Amino acid sequence: MADRKIVLFIATSLDGYIATTEGSLNWLFEAEGEGDNGFADFYESTDALIMGKSTYDHLMEMTENKYPHADRKSYVFTSDTSAMHEAIEFINEDVVTFTKRLKKEEGKNIWLIGGSQLLDAFMKKDLVDEYIITHAPVLLGNGIPLFKEGNPEIQLHLKETKRYGSMVQNHYVK
Repeated sequence: MADRKIVLFIATSLDGYIATTEGSLNWLFEAEGEGDNGFADFYESTDALIMGKSTYDHLMEMTENKYPHADRKSYVFTSDTSAMHEAIEFINEDVVTFTKRLKKEEGKNIWLIGGSQLLDAFMKKDLVDEYIITHAPVLLGNGIPLFKEGNPEIQLHLKETKRYGSMVQNHYVK
């Protein structure tokens, strides 16, 4: 039986936002990190990724429709499964059923990219195994929150903390 984990790897402002109200990440790219802020090591520990349709659309816009994760099995949750891309499977299925099936397959860990709506669905069903959250030294004041209200209480344990320049990354496990 496979021992794959769903791992949230994401950056947030100090006040808990993953993007501005307009969806901009410019504040993150302006933050002074160090190297790739641990991304390459994390990425090597995965062979699949999951994201919501809004995150996918934003990613494709940022990369001028050149999907950057074609080397990984990619799943996009959406009600519109007519979207097409050779490297991506568009999913319109219950998150619990799909995730339990995916975790049973052989492979490395699964990166939950986001966004906040999909993360909310995963948290409500207690499907996230690890949370790796990098905090950028900026206060946005408002925007798209990492965690929505109304999620269940989930007790986590701090596995490690790393510093990348002015950014701090906390790795939590269940």
